[in-house]
Amino acid sequence: MLKHAILIAALTATAASAQQAKRSYANPIDIDYRYNFEQINEGISYRTGADPVIVRHKGAYYLFQTLADGYWRSTDLVDWKFITPSRWENDSFVAPAAWSDGERLYLMPSMMEPGAIYVSDAPETGKLDYHVRRMPRLPGQVRPGEEEKIESGQIPPGPWDPALFLDDDGKWYMYWNSSNVFPLYGMEIEFKDGKLIYKGKAQTMFALHPDKHGWERFGQDHSGTLPNGTPIKPFMEGAWMTKVAGTYYLQYGAPGTEYNAYANGTYTSKSPLGPWEYAPWNPVAYKPGGFVEGAGHGSTFDDIHGNWWNTGTPWLGHNWTFERRINMFPTRFEADGQMWSSSRFGDFPHWAPTAKVDDIESLFTGWMLLSYRKQLIASSTLGEFDTARAADENPRTFWVAASKKPGETLTMDLGAAKTVRAIQVNFADYKSGRYADAPDIYTEFRLEGSADGKRWSKLAETEAPRRDRPNAYFQLSKPAKVRYVRYVHGHIGGAHLAISDLRVFGNADGAVPAIPAGVAAVRDKDERNARVTWRKVPGAIGYNVMWGVRPDRLTLAYQVFADELGGDPTAKLDVRALNVGVGYYAAVEAFNETGVSTRSKPMPIR
Repeated sequence: MLKHAILIAALTATAASAQQAKRSYANPIDIDYRYNFEQINEGISYRTGADPVIVRHKGAYYLFQTLADGYWRSTDLVDWKFITPSRWENDSFVAPAAWSDGERLYLMPSMMEPGAIYVSDAPETGKLDYHVRRMPRLPGQVRPGEEEKIESGQIPPGPWDPALFLDDDGKWYMYWNSSNVFPLYGMEIEFKDGKLIYKGKAQTMFALHPDKHGWERFGQDHSGTLPNGTPIKPFMEGAWMTKVAGTYYLQYGAPGTEYNAYANGTYTSKSPLGPWEYAPWNPVAYKPGGFVEGAGHGSTFDDIHGNWWNTGTPWLGHNWTFERRINMFPTRFEADGQMWSSSRFGDFPHWAPTAKVDDIESLFTGWMLLSYRKQLIASSTLGEFDTARAADENPRTFWVAASKKPGETLTMDLGAAKTVRAIQVNFADYKSGRYADAPDIYTEFRLEGSADGKRWSKLAETEAPRRDRPNAYFQLSKPAKVRYVRYVHGHIGGAHLAISDLRVFGNADGAVPAIPAGVAAVRDKDERNARVTWRKVPGAIGYNVMWGVRPDRLTLAYQVFADELGGDPTAKLDVRALNVGVGYYAAVEAFNETGVSTRSKPMPIR
């Protein structure tokens, strides 16, 4: 009996230890996004994060992005360490290409005039050497500013937004372009004796067709216009090549980094230069609703366990149009060739896998958002920047404290005691006055919890080494049953303490919502659009409207909160991301602070 009890205790301890070892993350990913220097003369200060490229190299992951004076390294896709390189472009790197051949890592910035391509056999040290000190001008390239004079056989300056690809047969290829006029280009290249050699002329890969592909239309929810109603053509950019099971997937971002519609799509081929076939299940990564909006212009990579990931660029756009962050979605290549990324609850906590995962949606932890529209009290508030802004799930609104002295607090009342498992503190830049990294740019604070608002205990805190954490995410060491969550300030690098959202995740007691009833999905005369309607569910905080080309594979989702749907008993959402001539199925699920309902029966969009 004693041996049996000891065995049970050991098994219980082992299970608890395994559970504790599981790590989670939340988008936007938690890295020290760097302050941007481009608007220094205009006095516009903001942190930048965009166009992420993640490559796996010798068991680690390397993240490169736009306008960071260096790059990041991780061994688990959760903790990222910034690495300062031995050499770098004076104007930094924009939308770089990166590739690993297993022995060396190659890095290439966007350029309008001939520049350098870099290589490293020890990227973990920051060592970068020149692979090509100065590449030749693209064949047929016009000079910058002469795009309107392009004649037959000529191409625009570049390569901007480049992608490098090393095929299984040892041949190199390059893809590039960012434009709302010109297509993506591609060509075979060769590296020899410190030179880049073009193997022929640039070939057109493909262009946008917003008249057929609803998701390629520019603007908020693919409106096709700027906010003032001015029509605008969509942009195609962010090339990235992935080869899986003999099929080439040439990924692209569209229709533009602004607004919630930014997404990734792909064409497929059996050859690295085409001919290309549009994937009817596009887009492959799409997130128009929630705290993180936008998923375009990124990369696709596999982790050490054989799981696939797709990265992208969600939009902030408060201080500057190109104020952005980075997201990472689990991705899958189906046996029939379909590529898709799971963005369902894509800004809620997800597990970082430690083994091969077949069901990528199972990486969602099930920890729900407990902080939406909750009451907040602050130790001080500056002007109109009231506390309600820190619980509205809008990254473009924020609370600002009257000072940034240590000890300033922001306290949230969850309304009742609930099980808290993770917290994300998202800082905003309000007149921050910073344009480069500096020793005093770091984030320090403590998170506390209380059942009664009187007795407080530590939930989490920033730890050494010091770094800036604009989107700081903490998985608690153990669940905490609390009603109140308090942020206690220590240090921030900007001129003001500003928090866009204090996001609390876990679960409330009670039942999950009922299955949404009365679901209908009607396609417009314009096949790019459809309207999905359903009867509102009592107690639901929000809904996921999901659709896809198969009833058993609803790969696209639009998250919407219940209070955004008006007072009618019937809810409706317009989906404007469909492809002409493609059949779809749709379903709706409801969620609250306890969990998620069963999904409604998928039905054809007619």
